[in-house]
Amino acid sequence: MKKQFLLLLLLAVSYSYSQSVNDYKAVIVPLKYDFLNGENQYRLSTLTKFNLNKVGFVAFYSKETIPGEYSNRCDLLYVDVVKESGFLTTKLYITMKDCNDKIIFQSAVGRSKEKEYQVAYTEALNEAFQSVYDLQYKYSGISTAKVQSAIQPEVVKPATASVTVVKTAVSEPVVGIALLTDSNLLYAQPTATGFQLIDSTPKVIMKLFKTSQPNSFIAIKDTVQGSLILKDNQWYFEYYQNDKLISEKVAVKF
Repeated sequence: MKKQFLLLLLLAVSYSYSQSVNDYKAVIVPLKYDFLNGENQYRLSTLTKFNLNKVGFVAFYSKETIPGEYSNRCDLLYVDVVKESGFLTTKLYITMKDCNDKIIFQSAVGRSKEKEYQVAYTEALNEAFQSVYDLQYKYSGISTAKVQSAIQPEVVKPATASVTVVKTAVSEPVVGIALLTDSNLLYAQPTATGFQLIDSTPKVIMKLFKTSQPNSFIAIKDTVQGSLILKDNQWYFEYYQNDKLISEKVAVKF
C-alpha cells in the first residue's frame, strides 16, 4: 500500500508540472465570444477552428455533435478568445482551459491598428495564433482523464458532466473545412460595399463591390480591375489585358 501511495503521489506531482496541450485529444470552439454581439460574428469562430485544425488539433464547435471517442470532457481543451482594452489598437489573445477551468495555455497578444472591425479582429487573431503554431502540437496519446482518475480514483463524475451536445438550428460554418480540402478556395467576407475574398492564410486576394445585379460584382485583384460574374453556377473573374478579354475561373465560398 505504501509503495502504491508513493507511486500515485509521484504521478500527481509529475502530472501537475508536465501538463501541456499535447495531453488533450481535441478542442472545443465556442460560437460566441464575450466581446461580440452574436454567434460567429466576423467569422471569428470559423477562423479559430480553421487555425486549430491547421495546427493539428481535432476541433469541434460547442454546438456540434461530438463522436463518442471524445465524449470525456476532461480529454478536451476549451478554447476562448479574449479582448484586451486598448486605445486605437485591437488586442486579442487565446486561452485553452481544461475541464476544471484551469488555463493550460495562453497565447501572446495579437494586435491590429485597422479601424474596420472585420479586418482588425482577423489580423489580431491571426497574430495571436502564431503562439499556437509555435507549440507544434502533437497528441501524446496519454488520456488526461485517465491520469486524473488514477490520481483521484474515488471521484465519480456525474453523467451530466459528459460533453454530449445537441445539434441546433444554427448553421455550422463550413469555410474552415472547405479551405482544408481546396487550397485555391477563396472565402467571402462581407464589407460595407460588398465583399473581400481571402485565402487560407488569410490574405485578401480580391475586393468585390456590389452592382445592381446580385450575380455580378466590380472586382479588383492587385492592380487589375474587372468583374466577377456567375455563369453556370461558377464564378469567373473577367478583365481586359492588352485589349484581350481574359476570363479566370474562381472558387468562392459565400
